[in-house]
Amino acid sequence: MKKALFLVVAFFAIQIVSAQEQNSQSVDTIYDYMDVDVKPDFSEGVGGLYKFINKNFHQPKKEGLYGNVISTFVIETDGSITDIKVLKDVGFGSREEIIRVLKKSGKWIPAALNGQKVRCHYQLPIRIDTR
Repeated sequence: MKKALFLVVAFFAIQIVSAQEQNSQSVDTIYDYMDVDVKPDFSEGVGGLYKFINKNFHQPKKEGLYGNVISTFVIETDGSITDIKVLKDVGFGSREEIIRVLKKSGKWIPAALNGQKVRCHYQLPIRIDTR
């Protein structure tokens, strides 16, 4: 009887530890945008995001520039953004400017997978045209 009780208690203890390990791994995982059930979103939607960027992003004061500024960042489970990187820019301060604007963007709606909020990569292209 004692052995059976010990086995039952040991089984449940292992299950609890295993569940905690799985949760801690999923908290650190950063999911790709395409791999989540609910996509992350700007608090006012995609249209609101581009309106926010148009209002706050100051294009370089260089005539004849044309191209894209491509940034990536992580949307955390609390909606904050971290790990901002600029993959491509047009120079003349565009890298620093997109970082400044993204830091100003506030809380986002986080991604979700299987009903739980998860960290998620997001890529944002912005067209620059001063021609």
